[in-house]
Amino acid sequence: MAVEPRQLSDRLRAVRARIAEACARVRRDPAEVRLMAVIKTQPPEAVALAASLGLTLFGENRVQEAELKRPAVEALLADAPARLASPLEWHLIGPLQSNKAARAAALFQVVQTLDRPELIQRLDRLQQARMRESPGLTPLPVMLEINLAREPQKHGAAPDMAPALADSALACSGLRLCGLMTVPPDLPADQARPYFAQLRELSGKLRETRGLNHQPWDLSMGMSHDFEAAIEEGATLVRLGTALFGPRE
Repeated sequence: MAVEPRQLSDRLRAVRARIAEACARVRRDPAEVRLMAVIKTQPPEAVALAASLGLTLFGENRVQEAELKRPAVEALLADAPARLASPLEWHLIGPLQSNKAARAAALFQVVQTLDRPELIQRLDRLQQARMRESPGLTPLPVMLEINLAREPQKHGAAPDMAPALADSALACSGLRLCGLMTVPPDLPADQARPYFAQLRELSGKLRETRGLNHQPWDLSMGMSHDFEAAIEEGATLVRLGTALFGPRE
């Protein structure tokens, strides 16, 4: 069932209130937390509606889905640019296969899910080639996905691999390391909280030892069922699907 404008507007208002309340509990500025709409399986019409309500940050799980959806959304919004708060920003938040790296570099403003050296190096080579062909292009912002619980069924690097992966990304002229992301075990929010704290601590160590404290940096963590705990533990970007669009069909 398609999301109704009033439904989405009400849910968005409620989510923003919950973000503000979570920030207040730990004395953070709500402006420090960005809200990403997760649009996996959502039709272009739902994404365009979200954009018309002021959302500008969208997370897609699959390259092939974004290839179809992004132009469709842009076509729907072509006649109403004045309603948009700012240009839309598309992030890849699902696993990236090496053979889709070139398409991902062309489609997304940020790739959040780098988790192995060979993928980092391939994406770097592809982005360098794009920058040579189009001198106005800049390095592609990327994040490292960390599998904190080392769950075998999930993508992401083990925490002890993070320093080496960070060094690999920092050595790339075609990439700009801009944060860490995680998908913790599917647990109630209070039980997921230690994983959010662990990512914050890992992030702090990496930034301190690599001289990154004064560079733009995100902690992408927290989803519809646990985003308030993630915010209280330092998230700067929360990824919400169900809380905005309702349960997936």
